[in-house]
Amino acid sequence: MIKVGSYNQLEISRITASGAVFKCDEGDVLLPLRLVPTGAEAGSLLDVFVYIDSDGRLTATTREPRAVVGDFAFLKVKEATTVGSFLDWGIEKDLLLPFGEQITPVRRGDQVLVKIFLHTSGRIAASAKLEKFINPVDQSLFEGEEVDLLVYATTDLGAKVIINNSFGGLIFHTELLLKPSCGQKLRGFVKKIREDGKVDVTLRKGGAEDVAADRSIILDALAGHNGFLPLTDKSSPEQIANLLHLSKKSFKKAVSGLYKDGIISLAPDGISLRNVQASGR
Repeated sequence: MIKVGSYNQLEISRITASGAVFKCDEGDVLLPLRLVPTGAEAGSLLDVFVYIDSDGRLTATTREPRAVVGDFAFLKVKEATTVGSFLDWGIEKDLLLPFGEQITPVRRGDQVLVKIFLHTSGRIAASAKLEKFINPVDQSLFEGEEVDLLVYATTDLGAKVIINNSFGGLIFHTELLLKPSCGQKLRGFVKKIREDGKVDVTLRKGGAEDVAADRSIILDALAGHNGFLPLTDKSSPEQIANLLHLSKKSFKKAVSGLYKDGIISLAPDGISLRNVQASGR
């Protein structure tokens, strides 16, 4: 069975002046001649992406779309028309974002986060109404698990994220150093799965592993700045986050450990590696 909007491994039935033809139960699928790999012939197996063209025909491409059916993706608007907006998703045929699937009108050049789905008509479409595609949390997700995150909205509480392309979650603002942007991809950890099915997410695993990682970040930054960083316990959280991507609490804890271990020196204007003469000081 052909999976429309996804990759399929198909066998070439014949090659014509139009291209390579794959014979399938759903009908012939054409791979245009310009996309047929050199040396391909009847009987060759090819991995192709299958979609429905503007005339309603099953069509294959060897080009890689930026996302497939079932994915959430951040795509650019190529054109706004009377039927909706068309998005560039990397293949010959643009992806339709119907008016009924838009939250607010989008214009040419906008970037929009969408879910790619198979419409009841059988055609591939996009929707910006993401929350209706987010699944209820199930037993496949567990606390402490490292997960893929996609930011899709920000609120007063923090950043709403899609976990593993499936579930919804929230990173509280206290967990965020800098405000993430819509469509930004992150790695994080499941902090808590609540009884109501809501999921709290953190960007830090916690414990000794984080402390060791923080120490490495500071030492790498010191090595890259001639052994000196103009940061102290009086530096603002923004200054620390911009330079090290660490919270002030994590910075102070790691610095304290490095100082106790005799690795760094503390001064009113910053921290420095021991036995390193930083230039410009």
